[in-house]
Amino acid sequence: MNQGAAGLQLIAPGGLPEVRQGDDLAALVLGGCTQADWTIRSGDCFVLAQKVVSKAQGRAVALATITPSQEALSLAQTTGKDPRMMELVLRESVRVVRAVRGLVITQHRLGHVFANSGVDQSNVPAADGQECALLLPLDPDASAKAIALSLKERTGCDVSVLIIDSFGRPWREGVCGMAIGAYGLPAVIDKRGRPDREGRALQMTVIGHADEVAAAASLLMGQADEGRPLVCMRGLAFDPAAAGIAAIHRSPATDLFR
Repeated sequence: MNQGAAGLQLIAPGGLPEVRQGDDLAALVLGGCTQADWTIRSGDCFVLAQKVVSKAQGRAVALATITPSQEALSLAQTTGKDPRMMELVLRESVRVVRAVRGLVITQHRLGHVFANSGVDQSNVPAADGQECALLLPLDPDASAKAIALSLKERTGCDVSVLIIDSFGRPWREGVCGMAIGAYGLPAVIDKRGRPDREGRALQMTVIGHADEVAAAASLLMGQADEGRPLVCMRGLAFDPAAAGIAAIHRSPATDLFR
């Protein structure tokens, strides 16, 4: 590599098995690495789609078991959506940001602001013939850490793990991969005070590092029936002191649109 050049290696194994409740996600990563001929090294990063983590944790809910509240019925009337889905959305959220025909934006209990509180039915198989919806993991940071530590126990390697989902973004069309849980890499990197190439101190530059990594991985994962829920990455710095994903949420004091 030329002096000053930078590189990042990514691969998304195909043909991984359908994840079910109780499955060992570290074993899924190891199996994907074997399939892709990827020998794990310290410093590697493994990016997992939210759906496989939620499925392993049993976060699928049969809609037939849900009784909508009056608030859910009202929200369903506004949006034209299934009242049972709206009930799950409300249970997962701390506030409804905006509701219009065909769309509801909420603030999730984990702090994310996005559509439907992350409640989703795509690529969620029926259970005993009953239609199901999938909720986000209870604690994605804890899930990422548990997977990383299990991989270290089995391989001796210090690795980072990122759990990602697809978010829409204000003022832009299309969804993009974004991080909802992290271990071993920083959610944000604060460059304020660092000089630019002209020697000027940066004033505003805080990088959404975890989201940038998530977007890169999402290019390989895809958004439909690709069946690639794991991306192996090499070239990122492992940081054992990095906190979870909470630092990526803008505080109310600096949120000009809340």
